[in-house]
Amino acid sequence: MTGPIKVLLVDDQALLRSAFRVLVDSEADMEVVGEAADGAQAVELARSTGADVVLMDIRMPGTDGLTATRMISADPELAGVRVVMLTTFEVDEYVVQSLRAGASGFLGKGAEPEELLNAIRIAAGGEALLSPAATKGLIATFLAQGGSSDGEGPSAAEYSDRLAALTGREREVLVLVAGGHSNDEIAERLVVSPLTVKTHVNRAMAKLGARDRAQLVVIAYESGLVRPRVE
Repeated sequence: MTGPIKVLLVDDQALLRSAFRVLVDSEADMEVVGEAADGAQAVELARSTGADVVLMDIRMPGTDGLTATRMISADPELAGVRVVMLTTFEVDEYVVQSLRAGASGFLGKGAEPEELLNAIRIAAGGEALLSPAATKGLIATFLAQGGSSDGEGPSAAEYSDRLAALTGREREVLVLVAGGHSNDEIAERLVVSPLTVKTHVNRAMAKLGARDRAQLVVIAYESGLVRPRVE
């Protein structure tokens, strides 16, 4: 990526947007290119500003963040845009739906400034699973409660067909990705290079129709390849 990371701020609270703007604009490698108070405006600005990363509030009047994320992820012209959902609480009922809709991950609004800036950089760099360590437990909890049975997305049979297309090593890598491991950690565990892991991840994404690593995690749980742990 050349030039600073273009960030779009989406939240119905002007005060919060202002705080995020000051934080983002204080960094040399990123800049705020627009602000929106609702999802419909966010989609328009994502197109007109050429944003790289959208910080998207989930709950907003009018078009909410979930709907806006679906619209962005479904638009081929916005294929390079990464959405990071912002949640008020650590456990949010919409988190899994957000990831399934195409979001790259999520952060609590109470995250430390460095966490937020790091999330933007990771999202812009394509390493899309940027939620805190709580993500995998959160996903497992909701799926265990039937969070995947909303009638959206591929059926169990379709997942089975897609998973059958994976090689043994790709399935192994997918399980480790779903466990929240980075490429470097997976490479160390499998005694291969990080580049080799990245190749396996990219191939798994292509075969499974996943937008990014976050989508791989959801697919791994929803397909039954990875079972939620009961602590």
